[in-house]
Amino acid sequence: MNYRHGFHAGNFADVFKHALLARLLVYLTRKDAPFRVIDTHAGEGVYDLAADEAERTLEWEGGIGRLADLNGADDETRALLAPYLDCVGAFGAEGRPALYPGSPMIAARLMRAQDRAIFCELRPDAFEALRYRFGRDARVKTIHIDGYTGLGAYVPPKERRGLVLIDPPFERTDEFAAMFEAFLAAHAKWPGGVYALWHPSKDARAERAFLDGFGKAGVKRTLRLSLAVASGGDGLRRTGLVVVNPPFVFEQEAMKILSFLSARLAQGPGAGFEIEWLTGE
Repeated sequence: MNYRHGFHAGNFADVFKHALLARLLVYLTRKDAPFRVIDTHAGEGVYDLAADEAERTLEWEGGIGRLADLNGADDETRALLAPYLDCVGAFGAEGRPALYPGSPMIAARLMRAQDRAIFCELRPDAFEALRYRFGRDARVKTIHIDGYTGLGAYVPPKERRGLVLIDPPFERTDEFAAMFEAFLAAHAKWPGGVYALWHPSKDARAERAFLDGFGKAGVKRTLRLSLAVASGGDGLRRTGLVVVNPPFVFEQEAMKILSFLSARLAQGPGAGFEIEWLTGE
């Protein structure tokens, strides 16, 4: 429980994850029926990019800082990124937004009056910030709980439609296994939900075992997406998202978004993206 996302807020992995998350949420709003969002590792909800943590790493400069303008983006790409960038808000003179929205804030800003959300967070100080941020939003319930436990307790939602974001800090050596086990248990109870599972790409063997697990478990309609900003160097350079039950338009939209982001966020040779179906119908 030592992970503090403030050091990494707005970095390339956040941009990748949140731009795609926004597209999934936009799709859910296209039907009048309400939906529910369950965020298993919600964090603080919002991050100050002028705070000491962000200033010490400046990771946002290689992420959201590169989207202060969309020069070179065509109209379709601009339209696809608009919901995400609307959530981010205006950029200041320093080339950064004053506050960077985490996944809970993105969800809250894209939800409608009839939609609901459950935000789980275990770290006490992060939970207090989360509860303060959403305490007056009647659509949102913040819960001080281990996210994997919370996921098992709150599916299936009464709305029967919705999105689960599983976005752990990867402090545990068995995080891939823990995430997959929690997903499988939830999927068994709610197979029709949309699930988005984020992960860093540092341990190739553990990542491959995780990805192969979806087919072995018989999970259908599983799409893998990844973004690399370079092929070498220290720190995180590649990240991935697995989406189960993606909307039918999602693959095409993601192709357009990641084509742009892989070029805009590149930090060296080896930058690029991949999209593949792990399992079909």
